[in-house]
Amino acid sequence: MSWKEHKAKAPKSVKFAVLTISSTRDFERDKSGKLIEELLEKAGHQLIKRIIVKDKLEDIKNGVKSLLLIDAEVIITTGGTGISTKDLTLEAIKPLLSKEIQGFGELFRHLSYEEIGSPAILSRALGGVTNLEGKRKILIALPGSPNACKLACEKLIIPELSHLVWEANR
Repeated sequence: MSWKEHKAKAPKSVKFAVLTISSTRDFERDKSGKLIEELLEKAGHQLIKRIIVKDKLEDIKNGVKSLLLIDAEVIITTGGTGISTKDLTLEAIKPLLSKEIQGFGELFRHLSYEEIGSPAILSRALGGVTNLEGKRKILIALPGSPNACKLACEKLIIPELSHLVWEANR
């Protein structure tokens, strides 16, 4: 079966959750989380929940785990994917992945490079599949920058989101 046939079988709409990781943002100042929500809803997907947690390892783990237990098929995080000492998103979520989608990070960094040049190497953006209690979900970790979130949503996430969910569960 071709990828076109796979995409044709994928659901037209998926349920998603957004987790912003920041010690300084609240819902009013969370431009990235709000942007992800708006772009995915405009594409026909349904927001189930949006939360903000501090950029502390346990807070991130607990936030992601709480979203894995709800009826969302996709969890998108924003923030904490850089290389500074406070960037702990990947350390929190990698142990939850049963499969990593290496192409996501690779393509994101390539697209970022086309826009911003060499600083793109600082991103540890990541995509993967979780399998918590037999429920397979897509987990995507994006940088905290609204421009990075817009790029990822428009060029990678929205075009493949339904297909990712379908593939992860077949």
